[in-house]
Amino acid sequence: MHKLTIAYRIYPKVSKRPPIFAEDKYALSELCLSSLIDSFADKVDYRFIALLDKCPKEYENLFKKYIPENRLEIINLPGIGNAGTFIKQIDLLLSQNHSEFVYFAEDDYFYLPGQFVSMLDFMAKNNDVDFVSPYDHLDNYTLELHNYKSEIRIASDKHWQNISTTCLTFLAKKESLVKAKGIFKTYAKRNYDASIWLSLTKINAFNFKLLFKHLAKAIFQKSKFDFVFCLIYIKTYRFGLMRLFFSKSMKLWSPIPSIATHMEDNYLAPNIDWISKFKKNSSGDY
Repeated sequence: MHKLTIAYRIYPKVSKRPPIFAEDKYALSELCLSSLIDSFADKVDYRFIALLDKCPKEYENLFKKYIPENRLEIINLPGIGNAGTFIKQIDLLLSQNHSEFVYFAEDDYFYLPGQFVSMLDFMAKNNDVDFVSPYDHLDNYTLELHNYKSEIRIASDKHWQNISTTCLTFLAKKESLVKAKGIFKTYAKRNYDASIWLSLTKINAFNFKLLFKHLAKAIFQKSKFDFVFCLIYIKTYRFGLMRLFFSKSMKLWSPIPSIATHMEDNYLAPNIDWISKFKKNSSGDY
């Protein structure tokens, strides 16, 4: 049985636009948390650190409802925000001694039952797996940033693809986190998650033709999307230039089909009927 330490950060307001419980963050939080625990399927020896950022008391009871007391640590925070809680995750996961595998979790991901262990198996059996996202991001198929030849492996009834970027919910080896902690902590300096990953994986990081194409659109068409795209590259070079040139690239992987989805209505992981999964797992009105 794999050992795992989870640092799970939660905030009591709805961000983005979820496909369910758009006006009820507590119900959304319960749906997502319960799905994560179901995804372990009693096959993971886990320790759970819940970072409650300015949450009402009822959120403590939510975690106590789904997680045994001997596995759970609750830390109440005064409202330090997205970057602050992410830095807290890094420090807590690096300082713990329960496990070599560590998991950064956000409160708006829904997981399929019994599938989390496949990520742990994949990481344990492959030395070049530094990080694994549970999320087959729709961006992988729709953005030019992800127009590259991926390495594909087959394991645990899934395809695993080597990708360039993801969000900030991911599995890591502790030794990999030690190597990457410096660039991860630039998130507190307003670096983007995509820029952080790009400087770590280096996949498409030097695609200047793509950069100049989007720069031209940003200037001449005044495209906000292309402006943000250019900022991803600018921040990659600003915060990660030394790493790009002098550090070994690290490998980030994601599963096909997805193990989880970000609960953002327009970016659900492809080729899975998520709505039926939500309805099956939900006990409330949506």
